[in-house]
Amino acid sequence: MTLQQQFGNIDIYLFDQLLRGNIRPGMKIFDAGCGGGRNIVYFLREGYEVYACDQDPQAVEFVRSYSPTPDHIRCEPLEEMSFPSEFADVVISCAVLHFAEDDTQFAGMLSASWRVLRPGGLFFCRLASSIGIEKQIIPAGENRYLLPDGSTRYLADEKLLQNWARRLGGNPVDPLKTTIVQGQRAMTTWVLQKS
Repeated sequence: MTLQQQFGNIDIYLFDQLLRGNIRPGMKIFDAGCGGGRNIVYFLREGYEVYACDQDPQAVEFVRSYSPTPDHIRCEPLEEMSFPSEFADVVISCAVLHFAEDDTQFAGMLSASWRVLRPGGLFFCRLASSIGIEKQIIPAGENRYLLPDGSTRYLADEKLLQNWARRLGGNPVDPLKTTIVQGQRAMTTWVLQKS
């Protein structure tokens, strides 16, 4: 079996959490905005109890097709999801929050993701940010910006993420880590433990 067959196209920073033992067998995993499920292939294969939601019906049907528990994969908007509170040991939010249309939707998506995480659980988030590219972005209102790559995204900065961590009662597991992709966009990894 190749590494790709074993791990799929898992986010490298999520893979880092696995290698460090922050995600262990027996944990319940929730993928908040799973898309085609690239980050849950390994967990499903290894027998983790995996739950997910996405608002794209085609993506949800695809993930259901290879999940042993297709009823755990739901088609619903993240900010309105029907999963119970505090049931997941790990919440994955990878390349999702920057699709928020405004501050209200960002707050709704983040709060819903946090709601399903049990106390002591791990919140793993990768999202577009303005960190390191502040001079290359053009404001479009409510924390949305036109990026040099031509896309418009909701962008977090360090202050916004720190304020949200305090508001949610989250303790940083790692310092913020930002990758700048040739001055075109920046992706920040934000990992918290729920108090």
